[in-house]
Amino acid sequence: MTSTSVDHPEHPAQASSSHMMKTTKRGRPFLKDTLDLFATLIVSLNLTTHKQYFRTFPNTFNTDEAAANLAALKFSQSNRGPDPRDKSRIVTTTTTTTFSMTRDMAKAMCQHFMDARLIENAADLSSNLFKDRGTYALTPKGLHVLERFISKNGMNSDHLQPVFASQPICIKLLHLERRSADDEIIVTQSVITALFRRFVGRHPNYPTQLATNPPDVFQEYHERSKGVPLMDVQERAQPIIGKATVMHKHCFAAVSALEWLCDFTSVVGREEAAEMAAQFVRFGLITLVSDKRKNNDSAIIFTVRGSAPGGNSPVSQHGEFRCTAKAIYRITDEGKRLAQWDEASGSPVSSTVNLHHGDRSSVENDSIDGSQKTGIEAADAKIHRRISMAEKLNEAAEKKGNVKSNTDRLKYILEEPSYRALFRDFLKANFCEENLSFWLDVEDFKRKFNTTSSAQAAAPTRFGNKGTPGQAAMERHHDALIHTAFQIYNKYLAPSSQNELNIDHGLRLDLANYLGEVMNGLHGKFDGQVDTSQAVSFNATQLQVLIKLYTRIQTHVLRLMAMDSLPKFIKTQRFQDARQWLGEGDIPGDDVHFLTSPPAPPGLGSEVEETGGAYITVSLKGSEREHRQIRRDMAGSPHAP
Repeated sequence: MTSTSVDHPEHPAQASSSHMMKTTKRGRPFLKDTLDLFATLIVSLNLTTHKQYFRTFPNTFNTDEAAANLAALKFSQSNRGPDPRDKSRIVTTTTTTTFSMTRDMAKAMCQHFMDARLIENAADLSSNLFKDRGTYALTPKGLHVLERFISKNGMNSDHLQPVFASQPICIKLLHLERRSADDEIIVTQSVITALFRRFVGRHPNYPTQLATNPPDVFQEYHERSKGVPLMDVQERAQPIIGKATVMHKHCFAAVSALEWLCDFTSVVGREEAAEMAAQFVRFGLITLVSDKRKNNDSAIIFTVRGSAPGGNSPVSQHGEFRCTAKAIYRITDEGKRLAQWDEASGSPVSSTVNLHHGDRSSVENDSIDGSQKTGIEAADAKIHRRISMAEKLNEAAEKKGNVKSNTDRLKYILEEPSYRALFRDFLKANFCEENLSFWLDVEDFKRKFNTTSSAQAAAPTRFGNKGTPGQAAMERHHDALIHTAFQIYNKYLAPSSQNELNIDHGLRLDLANYLGEVMNGLHGKFDGQVDTSQAVSFNATQLQVLIKLYTRIQTHVLRLMAMDSLPKFIKTQRFQDARQWLGEGDIPGDDVHFLTSPPAPPGLGSEVEETGGAYITVSLKGSEREHRQIRRDMAGSPHAP
């Protein structure tokens, strides 16, 4: 059960409410609630080294710690905005949500986290059960979800940096949209196409023998991320019935498919993964090769049903997937065609893009292609092609001499983690990295000013205690913002600072005049340097004015990078290589970052039917580390995380 209370500076009395968490017909919480509660729990935990079976496991937690935190877990979120009664004032509203559950319920929730592949048993990776006295670690998928939650809510995650630095992170996570009523995945032909392309990868993924011994966890995970691991299977000859030896190429184990879908997509548990695999069978993309289980072995078979489209489509009305240890499937010719493995050049199919605005702000919708085809061709025509970063860069390049277009090009680069990591390296090599560092720090500061969250596990506040959790959160929120604001000033803008920016004299003078006015009023002096302890009296309105000055300097720095650094950067070989790696160059049919949007079923208008889609989110930390490793490998350096 969750309860929510709201604090407002002018209304210290709390307005509170409580409700039960919504669950699906399968008995699990809705996915969004699961992910939010998971991230809230992890932020509240102190991940340390635990011992089990005479082994040590760093960055882990145990069953007792998880249950204790979930018994009284508080999530406070502070939002700043103008006072409705006085627009010149800034007020802070803090919402505190308390999760309360018994030990058994907490264990059941942690089991959902395991089913969703957010955590795993550190001592026994093959175990799928959340047990008493167990030791648990975050999975690469869990780290991806946690990173996005921290960034979205402006949370302090310093205590989690060792985890992000030492463990693999899922770089690209494919999300499948769900019905709002029951949280079931919305299955359409274009959604299955997007999922299947990600499942099999751009090229057949035959695992290579890793050179390191024992295998490096980063390299091992990177190999898996390319697509489901494939193998060739030889079917023995049967002379009695006149059947010759057959070699089946592009095969995979059923269990491997389920594990891959759980690890690299938003499916929750093996049951949902098996249903998606059954859809692959239904759409004629994979087919069963063999299932050599013994007669007394139980077989779990998932069957999905749906209406078959007209025309010559290979889509059947039902498909089944066998979840047994011996089941082997292979990718069909139709699957290979849809994966576009054989296309060496050319552009994607004649279609258009409908992209996910909520998670990828760097892309836009395109209009729907009017071409009419049947069967799979019609479905392909409805799978909207992504407006790639390359097109955005080329569009802006046509506006020669236009500073605004260069700034737009740079913004697109900064939104893509892989490009941004390379751009930072380029600036560092040219001794002007402080420009990008300042721009990013101010972006993060502005996000925290608008919304800052914290999570902690604590005993319920006893009656008569002074102050509410919300009021305490507001004070922490304000103190943290002041500290961050003057960290930025002392690092980039104070005279003779460590990374002093080269900015316009007028901007520097405006900032100095404002700080001098405020600091003289508070302390009677200002010599260009600000100690954090001197700024504790700053109020929210004064902080907002400071943010406006920082934003003006941000704009100046961005234009400077766009005019001076960007034209040189996009000509480098590393940038061109990154475009190829992201599918921004000549590689066709990349499904990264796009959301499919098929037409509404016959008889149902789009305004009443949720059409669903698929989109990918990218981990900033994982992507930057991946590119650092690629550059080390190219330089012949030994691997280091």
